[in-house]
Amino acid sequence: MKLMFVSDIHGSLYYCRLMQEIWQAEQPDRLILLGDLLYHGPRNDLPRDYNPKGVIAILNEMKDEILCVRGNCDAEVDQMVLQFPILADYLMLMLKKRTCIVTHGHIYNKDKLPPMKKGDILLHGHTHLQALEDMGDYLYINPGSISLPKGDDVNSYMIYEDGIFTIRDLEGRPIKSMTIFH
Repeated sequence: MKLMFVSDIHGSLYYCRLMQEIWQAEQPDRLILLGDLLYHGPRNDLPRDYNPKGVIAILNEMKDEILCVRGNCDAEVDQMVLQFPILADYLMLMLKKRTCIVTHGHIYNKDKLPPMKKGDILLHGHTHLQALEDMGDYLYINPGSISLPKGDDVNSYMIYEDGIFTIRDLEGRPIKSMTIFH
């Protein structure tokens, strides 16, 4: 199984188009969006080529490929224009014997953990900061932001395949990776 994770598009048509091109090149089984799809939010500058209507068109074309969780900038009005569910606070993936809790990060995060079993994976966006960290009792993973990276990070997405999470730049070059199964 190959999964592609993307977070924090924030209405950028430029980066949404790049995401679609990367998705076509990577050919994952599913695209998992970690929220903040259309609106840039009051704490962020406008991203490059801010065009929520254009983002809507691209995402709706891909609707059958997408699993999505709600970000803090996503609202019921966004659900009215998107043709796939976006309002779940989290989703759970079973990766062999590990549960991966996928969320945006504004409700559940390193400071406010969801109910988890030792060895589970907490995967979220929201901070726009890349992370692949062993926290002792759980793994913390964040693909960073495709449109508005923060800190010293570059625009990024993440691939999960064959037990390995790999954060990549938009050219597909690995930035960091973590093996969760050998």
